[in-house]
Amino acid sequence: MAVFKPFQAYRPKPELAAEVASKPYDVLSSEEAYQEAQGHPYSFLHVGKPEIDLPRDIDLYDERVYLKAKENLDKLLKERVLVPDDGRYFYLYSLTMDGRTQDGFVGVASVEDYWNDVIKKHEKTRKDKEEDRANHIRYTRSHSGPIFLTFRDEPNLLNIIKQIKANKPEDDFIAADGVRHQVWVVKDATLISKIEEQFAKIPNLYVADGHHRSAAAAIVGREMKEANPNHLGDEEYNYFLAVAFPASHLRILDYNRVVKDLNGLNESQFLEKLRDNFTLEKSSSQVKPSHKGQFGMYLNHQWYKLDAKPEILDVPDPVEKLDVSILQKYVLSRILGIEDPRTDKRIDFVGGIRGLGELEKRVNSGEMAVAFSMYPTSIDELLAIADAGKIMPPKSTWFEPKLRDGLFVHFF
Repeated sequence: MAVFKPFQAYRPKPELAAEVASKPYDVLSSEEAYQEAQGHPYSFLHVGKPEIDLPRDIDLYDERVYLKAKENLDKLLKERVLVPDDGRYFYLYSLTMDGRTQDGFVGVASVEDYWNDVIKKHEKTRKDKEEDRANHIRYTRSHSGPIFLTFRDEPNLLNIIKQIKANKPEDDFIAADGVRHQVWVVKDATLISKIEEQFAKIPNLYVADGHHRSAAAAIVGREMKEANPNHLGDEEYNYFLAVAFPASHLRILDYNRVVKDLNGLNESQFLEKLRDNFTLEKSSSQVKPSHKGQFGMYLNHQWYKLDAKPEILDVPDPVEKLDVSILQKYVLSRILGIEDPRTDKRIDFVGGIRGLGELEKRVNSGEMAVAFSMYPTSIDELLAIADAGKIMPPKSTWFEPKLRDGLFVHFF
């Protein structure tokens, strides 16, 4: 059963919450982070992406980057921008985007649960990215960006969410991207115990987003355990910062693909090969797929609607039946020669939040030859694949809205 505990959070003063809260480190390039942090000295981007305060040509894995992260975090503490709460609490974190709200419990999850697969994963991680975040944790001695977890809906926890939200939030602001962020502090000892007890009845938590962060936290936690001859199991390094959302609250957006060339084929040859496994129909407007097995394609200023033939949809394996797997197998690999989308430089991925116009832009500019719009992976598919111990293809899910960094910091 899952361990999910209250903790002592360091948080921005309410009047500074909007100024401190920043987008996660992994959704912005260094240049985008630099531009976004201009004129915002308290932005947590100075901690999450500290290279923005160093020479622009610095290697992102240089030790000076991690030292700068610690320096910038220490500055927020010294200037009392971040202050500790007076006890170990749970928090409720709500994000509202386009009129839709998702509510998650903020606490700390167990490193042992991560290693024992009580916390289930659905993505492979890259060692270089794991080590980057592990170094960030080692140098700052903190978890400053929460792991995005989910769990199958539990009625008692859903009722607790309603109970907490009957009160006024401590933080309440609308970020520059229009997303509303609200935070409630759960200080009532009885309610804290009830939340912890309800989570203890949940068989599994699932990493929805933040696989590299969670892997890094688990790696550092294990290191510190092995280095401590007096290890007891209740030390703070045994836990990492997380926000756990009921599955029904989450929304996964499409994660689209763009490819640089047609692998030596001309347009007619490419379309003919597609017809082996798809029905093709020209469209006079952008194609946003309306159901599983349907894809949009933008090629030479023309949109097409692609529907997979029934025989390639009728497979039992939960990974093979994903739309991203179907596109990978029957188009990207078989026709376009892209065997490993993780490493092939001919393919790029575009989050659905950027819209279909971004796909047109990438193709019309000549940078890319063809774009594919996808039907979103469902949360049920994610849970089923994680339960089966399988791995999703890369870039299968894009969650929105994104959790903000800096609203909660867990020190150990």
